[in-house]
Amino acid sequence: MRRRARERDNVERRNSQRTRTEGGGAAAQGGKDEANGAVKAVPYDWPYDGALVPVQTALLVIDMQHDFCGKGGYIDRMGYDLSVTARAIEPIRRVLDAVRRVPGFTVIYSREGHRPDLADLPPIKRWRSALAGAEIGSEGPCGRILVRGEPGWQIVDRLTPAEGEIVLDKPGKGSFYATDLDLILRTRGIRKLVLTGITTDVGVQTTLREANDRGYECVVLEDCTGATDVGNHIAALKMITMQGGVFGALSDSDRLIAALLRLELGASEAGVESQSVAKAAAEGLPLGQPIGSGERGG
Repeated sequence: MRRRARERDNVERRNSQRTRTEGGGAAAQGGKDEANGAVKAVPYDWPYDGALVPVQTALLVIDMQHDFCGKGGYIDRMGYDLSVTARAIEPIRRVLDAVRRVPGFTVIYSREGHRPDLADLPPIKRWRSALAGAEIGSEGPCGRILVRGEPGWQIVDRLTPAEGEIVLDKPGKGSFYATDLDLILRTRGIRKLVLTGITTDVGVQTTLREANDRGYECVVLEDCTGATDVGNHIAALKMITMQGGVFGALSDSDRLIAALLRLELGASEAGVESQSVAKAAAEGLPLGQPIGSGERGG
């Protein structure tokens, strides 16, 4: 208990110090965070510098496939309750709608699956899946399990990628292994990742750790994730916030959407202000003078 109290105090002290030093005072930092769309999160508001910049940020939608949250798929064939993975669909849909309204965000989907000839399927993975009752590559209600091109391998209909959004195909649990994800992110100058998808304790957690080791600042949205076991889900989320956020921060869809709305409104207000300045200049008014307040001819 004392260790947890010390950790909490240390996090609060660091946040307080950052507030004083980065923003020119607590009030200034708070205003800065609000203006730049910082997301309310634990153990710290994300991003840590308070600047949510769309062009530096990517939303990852991890493995939201029929095989993981649909009837007759991989998870269903193993006998797990689909409701604990399907719970993430609607919150992710809402986040996608919000992100797509803010210019500059990159949206990246991942799909786990193997080549039709199973040349990239390790024997131990195939053996283990057979032991669990859903051998990868075998025929099922959704086609061959976790095989690229099969119905079960596809992204669920309610989360269909929009035109121009990136879809990565991966043979493993993490989204970095055997993919060009890191190259895509670095080429685009992306340093901040919003993680969603399933399962919390496998695909999401593995991707999170891979990203953290590569220097990306991550936030996981709790209600946009799910696992085959509730206990595993809770444990995976708890790990994120330990030691002051050893792997990143934890938030939810509502808090991210609220931050995106602030960004959207801020951009709209900036656009209106720019139009006003341009109109004032065109009419020969001094900058800062309200439009329509010029002297009228007598």
